[in-house]
Amino acid sequence: MTTAIVVGAGIGGVTAAVALEQCGWQVTVLERSAELGEVGAGISVWPGAAAVLSELGVKGIADAARPGGSAGMRRWDGRWIVDAAGLGIEMPVMIHRAELHRLITDRLGPAVTIHTGTTVTGLTQDANGVTVTAGRQVSGEPRPGDQQPGDQEFRAELVIAADGIRSGIRGLLYPEYQGPRYSGYTAYRGIAELELADEGGETWGRGQRFGFAKLIDGRIYWYATANREAGGPDDDLRERFAGWHDPIPALLAATPAVLRNDIHDLRTPLVPFVQGRVILLGDAAHAMTPNMGRGACSAIEDAGALARVLKENKDLLAYDAERRPATTKLVRRSHSIGVLGQLDNKLACKLRDAVLGLGGKAAGLLAKRRRVEQSPV
Repeated sequence: MTTAIVVGAGIGGVTAAVALEQCGWQVTVLERSAELGEVGAGISVWPGAAAVLSELGVKGIADAARPGGSAGMRRWDGRWIVDAAGLGIEMPVMIHRAELHRLITDRLGPAVTIHTGTTVTGLTQDANGVTVTAGRQVSGEPRPGDQQPGDQEFRAELVIAADGIRSGIRGLLYPEYQGPRYSGYTAYRGIAELELADEGGETWGRGQRFGFAKLIDGRIYWYATANREAGGPDDDLRERFAGWHDPIPALLAATPAVLRNDIHDLRTPLVPFVQGRVILLGDAAHAMTPNMGRGACSAIEDAGALARVLKENKDLLAYDAERRPATTKLVRRSHSIGVLGQLDNKLACKLRDAVLGLGGKAAGLLAKRRRVEQSPV
């Protein structure tokens, strides 16, 4: 049996562990957090990622998820820019992030061993395998290359770095790489305890956006963005979005806790995603802004691609050849959407809304024409 180490037990990491185990590998997962699990709110699961999870035997997603609505896009005052009903576009299902993580970890079998509270501080590789140095944090913030009391070594034939946008493994492999760059805006997320008839959608204003969607249990997952300096003090979202259309003020009022993250991405392409026996996966390789809701799904699809490469006994660089072009496009496209959505100039926003409105009408007409052409005579 071959052996692998997965660094990071987020959605991408545990999906990789499931995939490797099903390929017949013995897997060790090293997770920095003290407990296994995910912190977050809602998450979109797109068909490509759902197909990977289905192939891996992950069950229960259909019962725990709700089909995403197709409400479209509005202005801050509630006027529709794009009404997505009838466009016939492919939509994701919505699920709570922690629930998706639980469903994936439920699929882990006896060949997977998980070590929590464990931080990787070093990595060396040779022709036969990779040695990872890791230990429990004693004091301060461990850095790649630091030695901590009680450090231990883990040895395997393959290492999968799924340790996020600030990946320590990436830093060890590519010390000159620029790393994450701030997008210029902050994101807020929450779960509102509120019953709504509104199917949701996204609202664009000047320098800020707000979107929401229903979860299977009736609660509302919402997210918002605002142009601001990174690391600034928290602000009052009720005041920031005061005057925006219903139900935005009510959603904020019905939210017990708000998560805040300054948004970064890896806009400079990382080349390649494979170095020797080490593979970068998910945000460690291609962190993107959340504007397309594809970050976690891309990590899941990475794991699926890795499993195919291993099953077919291909060179590991086949993983890079498949995943780097696809994810590079997503990173760039998501960044571009963010630039457009965060426009602050009044005239530019009016022009943006007008162009998007015309594009939505044209797409609606094309979708209607396709339905007519495909309908039986």
